[in-house]
Amino acid sequence: MKGNRVRRLLRRLPRRLPRRLPRRLPRRRIIDYPRQGRAGLRRWLPSWRLVLGTFGTCIGGLVGLFVVVYISVDIPNENELAAQEASIYYWADGSQMVSVGAVNRQNVTLDKVPDSVENAVIAAENATFYSDSGISLKGIGRAVVNMLSGGDTQGGSTITQQYVKNTYLSQDQTVTRKAKEFIISLKVNNQKSKREILRGYLNTSWFGRSSNGIQAAAHAYYGIDAEKLNPSQGALLAALLKGSEQYDPTLSKANHQRAVARWKWILDRQVATGKMSASERARYTKFPEPRALAKPTSQAGQTGYLVDVANKFIQSSTGLTDKDLASGGYRIHTTFDKTLTHRLEKAVTSVRQQTIDPKKRTTDTFVQFGAASVRPKDGAIVALYGGADATKHFGNNADTSAVPAGSAFKPFVLAASLEQQTEAWGAEANPGDWDSTVGDLRGALMNAQSPPFVQAGQRIGLERIRDLVVNAGLREESLAQLEPTFPLGTSAPSAIRLASAYTTFSNGGVHAEPYAVSKMTLDGKPLDGFDHPEPAQVLSPDVAQQMTGILEGLGWRTLGTSDGRGPFRPVAAGVSEPGDRMKSAWFVGSPSGAPSTGAVPGEAGSFSKGSADDGPTTAITMFRNKPGAPELLPMNGVGGPDSGLGTTIPPKIWTAYQDTPSRDASSQETSPQATP
Repeated sequence: MKGNRVRRLLRRLPRRLPRRLPRRLPRRRIIDYPRQGRAGLRRWLPSWRLVLGTFGTCIGGLVGLFVVVYISVDIPNENELAAQEASIYYWADGSQMVSVGAVNRQNVTLDKVPDSVENAVIAAENATFYSDSGISLKGIGRAVVNMLSGGDTQGGSTITQQYVKNTYLSQDQTVTRKAKEFIISLKVNNQKSKREILRGYLNTSWFGRSSNGIQAAAHAYYGIDAEKLNPSQGALLAALLKGSEQYDPTLSKANHQRAVARWKWILDRQVATGKMSASERARYTKFPEPRALAKPTSQAGQTGYLVDVANKFIQSSTGLTDKDLASGGYRIHTTFDKTLTHRLEKAVTSVRQQTIDPKKRTTDTFVQFGAASVRPKDGAIVALYGGADATKHFGNNADTSAVPAGSAFKPFVLAASLEQQTEAWGAEANPGDWDSTVGDLRGALMNAQSPPFVQAGQRIGLERIRDLVVNAGLREESLAQLEPTFPLGTSAPSAIRLASAYTTFSNGGVHAEPYAVSKMTLDGKPLDGFDHPEPAQVLSPDVAQQMTGILEGLGWRTLGTSDGRGPFRPVAAGVSEPGDRMKSAWFVGSPSGAPSTGAVPGEAGSFSKGSADDGPTTAITMFRNKPGAPELLPMNGVGGPDSGLGTTIPPKIWTAYQDTPSRDASSQETSPQATP
């Protein structure tokens, strides 16, 4: 039996052994990928051990990194915010214009803040503040996705995260900053009590009006200490945390509507969260209007208006907010010419004193002036007049879009007609009816007639006129509806924009977008956003030259003397007329060529060809507006019975501003206007 078993085993052995045995077995790899011993698709599918190992390694690495970062990140002292550096604005020549002060902030303890204000803030910003971990993963994730996709990065942060951002971090919207916010927020939430965090948040939050913290905001908006705020006022201040540029009710009508809606929502939200009874809520039906905006005395005179225009340009170019600018440390180089700005202010003040007397005429009450000078070749805003004093009159008259242009708009209708004629016929002889039509518009412009412009709008097309003025620099939102009266100047551009549009004529049909800041730095490093777009050809050079000649004739008529002599230097001008009855008066002037020889514009050799280097184009406006009233007041009787509804006054400001010799100084007091 045993022998048989041995024989069977021997028969199973291979008859021949392999000639050569393998030298060694394959070495086992730490990471078996691609997988050994597998073929096809299975070779490239990772094993479950590899998947779990990789996942565990990543998680371990992230946890380790988090621990290292968490331990290494220190919580800075929140009081460092109060020591931030002021921002400095410079004139175009490099000299300092104004230093906008350091952070306006006064810390208060929570016993100085009414419970109703605390409740309003928590209801508005983070209803789960006392129970959450200090971070919102959902909000952070949404913000990161939006940052990577270029969308809105606001919203979704807890009070703790906002406090950390206000106190310890920059306002940069980057993934790195968001990661730091996450880490520090956790650390702050673990090391500080919720009451300490709320106190810090209320003392560092931006409320607008240069106010950091609830105490500064209470004084800026209501002139009282924070402890005296009532629940209604507290709800409005809580609304401002969403962004004062959008919710300060004194800045615009749209802001007021948003602020009222947000104020109501916050009060209702407190009822929903159990922090206010329905009966108490019912007592707050009247919106708590804040006091008017006040500018610091360092921004008196024209300085506040200059800073306002510079800041608007910065915000549109870089995306920085008022809150960012208020954090300080910026060096802002503007385009404003110190000499021209002072000359313009002096001219307006002098002519105002000579022509406007509210004590003598009630029709001279509430008169306002605005003006702006723009350099044609590059669009630099070199001077402006925003009002009598930025600390007393808060609206910027140089940048308001509420004053209709009247006949100062008509040159663009004529330019559109000339451009259409050029496109249709080029160098060929024009049919008689075309020449007659353009000639009618020239005559209507010189003689202050309106019907031909209404007819021209119908023939040319209102859309064509609109497109021309938008390409020339007027903002579309300032334009009136496309109705038959559109060519008569029912639109309301700002002085800055109207001056910019007129530079197209003196610059050979080329328009350069207006700008107010040439350079801006932070910590010595230049900021992006100040590369200006290339000027665009809006009109053909031939049409621009024709328009300059036509407007020189209008300047002769407006600035000429009673004995028929023209101004000392030719001026291409646009004016409003008494017959406009638009509740406004305008004069837009561009110096054009060498001093006049005395010939009437249009005659051979009368004026030299205009140039963009002749000087800035200046738009001057005058209107009446009672503070707080939405509508302009009539111009009847302003400046006396001979002022042509005030239309003779802006040309006088132009003459005073140019500071050039006059052919007949006495006769400049009664510059003639054509009969409407």
